[in-house]
Amino acid sequence: MPRYRATLAYDGANYQGFQRQASGIPTIQGAVENALLQVTGQQTTVIGAGRTDTGVHARGQVIAFDVEWKHDDEVLLRALNARLPDDIALQNIAQHEGFQPRLDARSRLCSYTSIHAAQRQPLWRHYSWYIRGEVDDAALHWTARLLMGRHDFATFGHAPQGENTVREIVRSEWQIHPESFGERLVYYVEGNAFLHHMVRRMVGMQMDVARGRMTREAFETAFRAAKLTKKGTTAPPQGLVLECVYYA
Repeated sequence: MPRYRATLAYDGANYQGFQRQASGIPTIQGAVENALLQVTGQQTTVIGAGRTDTGVHARGQVIAFDVEWKHDDEVLLRALNARLPDDIALQNIAQHEGFQPRLDARSRLCSYTSIHAAQRQPLWRHYSWYIRGEVDDAALHWTARLLMGRHDFATFGHAPQGENTVREIVRSEWQIHPESFGERLVYYVEGNAFLHHMVRRMVGMQMDVARGRMTREAFETAFRAAKLTKKGTTAPPQGLVLECVYYA
């Protein structure tokens, strides 16, 4: 049976994460599998490059599935998008024999957006973490640089499978964008893989340092200890976006 590879974008606000759950619980995987059933008449399993949490978004999730299809790829793309909800859309699709979206991935790029302003910004409520008060931008840049490289990241999460918590981070940086209401703080992190809730805990604890709730020394000590901590903040899910999955 042919294997298809596709890039998927979605607004995760109304879904209980990517992974299929019990009947009646809305998930991204469940919605795509339902669209495939409607279009092809075949029950198939959608495999994702990563399992995003409840409320997390994606611009570049990569998926794979196996179906028999007699028409060209573009017809399948249009048919599936016509059946998918407005907050989920396939961006491209092509046959790719033997493709494994998770195992074949070289790295994944995520972004996390925080809105730093004196007042709440309602239009950003589903796509950012609202921060008020003083924020030390220099502290954000310092913590981001510290996280670069190959380390044991157990402080920030547990492994989705097995016990290995060593990961390699090849990009870790904050970009500060002035806005009419204040600042938009965007964290970009690229790694070979991430632990469960790793990015959200990294963002939350970096913001703890920037807001004066944790010293730089305490942050580094906790990081080097490589032991899951409950002391730091876990950033809320809505600011997180899976931007892209890179392959060799």
